[in-house]
Amino acid sequence: MTCLTLGLGSNQQAHFHMRQALDGLQHHFGDLLLSSVFESEAVGFDGSNFLNMVVVCDTRLSLTGINDIIKSLEDANGRRRGGPRFASRTLDIDILTYDDLHGEYEGVVLPRPEITANAFVLWPMAQVCGSKVDPDSGLSYQQLWDAYDKSRQRLWPIDFEWQGRRVSRATPA
Repeated sequence: MTCLTLGLGSNQQAHFHMRQALDGLQHHFGDLLLSSVFESEAVGFDGSNFLNMVVVCDTRLSLTGINDIIKSLEDANGRRRGGPRFASRTLDIDILTYDDLHGEYEGVVLPRPEITANAFVLWPMAQVCGSKVDPDSGLSYQQLWDAYDKSRQRLWPIDFEWQGRRVSRATPA
């Protein structure tokens, strides 16, 4: 089995689309390990706040097979393709890591560079894969999060439930 990490994001009916994504991912991959769900301001454009999280699962599928599934889930949730890179999204699912692959495989750059660049990916990644080492820096994702300049992007955990269980809890101000 291959350990797969996925980044999920939405800023349009975000709670609904995040739950739909989790239902679909569970259907295709089985057991899921979930980070907290975080709210953050839009990056790269003016737009509504996003919800983001990281999901870890095991799979026997190829990257192409995984891409087919996530594109289908995005499309089923109203994802419009062909617009600007930085724009509002009903659902965005990105392959972050696929075991320890490093480089470009089947058109996917691994690990995804956004992991270490964006707080909305790095903090949840540190939660679920904190001891996993980023091959470019040689540091664990927890070490990278600890060293991250938290003033670069506002990010906070929110209350979020899925299938009757609490996935995350808001941090009191």
